[in-house]
Parts: sequence; C-alpha cells; structure tokens
Amino acid sequence: MIKDTLQTRLDKLMPSTPAQFGIMTPQHMVEHLILTYKLSYGRIKIPEFEPTEKQLAQKQALIFSDLTFPRGIKAPGLPETLMELRYSNLEETKNELLKSVEAYYQTFDQQPDLKTMHPRFGKLSFEEWEKFHAKHVEHHLGQFGI
Repeated sequence: MIKDTLQTRLDKLMPSTPAQFGIMTPQHMVEHLILTYKLSYGRIKIPEFEPTEKQLAQKQALIFSDLTFPRGIKAPGLPETLMELRYSNLEETKNELLKSVEAYYQTFDQQPDLKTMHPRFGKLSFEEWEKFHAKHVEHHLGQFGI
C-alpha cells in the first residue's frame, strides 16, 4: 500500500514545498520517516520497555481505529528543535527513504513474527507497524499537501 504510492507522492515534494503545519522542512520530514522505518525493522534499536496503561490506550486509539495523527503531536525522545540533516539534499533523502521502506518489507518477509520497539507503544508486530506507518506517512505527506 505505502510502497506502491510513495514514490509518486515523493516526486511531488520539492525543497521549496511549504509546510501547512509544523516546523519541519521537506527534507527534515523525509529524514524523520527514514528514522521511523529504521526503528520498525530493527535497524535502529531503542531500549525495551513495557508501555503504561495510557500508552496502551493511545496505541489502541491510534493503530486500531480510524483516528488520524493530530497536528502538533510530538514523537517521544525528539528535541523541540529540528535535528541536523544527515543527507546532502532532498533527492538523496527521498532515495534513502525508499531504500528503508524496501529493507522494512524484506526484514518482515524474512522474519514475519518479528516484533520491534516503538518509542511510545512498545513492541509492535508487522501488522501493527503497517497500520502505524500508513497513518504516519499520511500525516507527514499531508503536512506538505501531497
């Protein structure tokens, strides 16, 4: 689902595309998506934890409902200011995102029962990550009107 339309939608994103909300630039947003994908397939590891009742309720509400990401929601553990960019330009960053998405699918194809840590919800299965990524990607592409 995401994989099929992501390239087409990313092609519409330019360095000058204005954000409709939030402080991220197009490149910051794509780099943020890369980090999230790398977390989801275990390329970036975070300490394991047991989610609180509140976090489990948030997981239930966000992943297993039609609820969309609210504007202004903050990712746990990220600073209030923009992170330094890792890639030299937006085109390179878009390519890295597509590589990360491909690695995500390859990892779960090889290990379908794998569960990896989400920084707010604890361990997620492939099916849970799929629902999360769909909403997360939609939220951030919507941030730039694409």
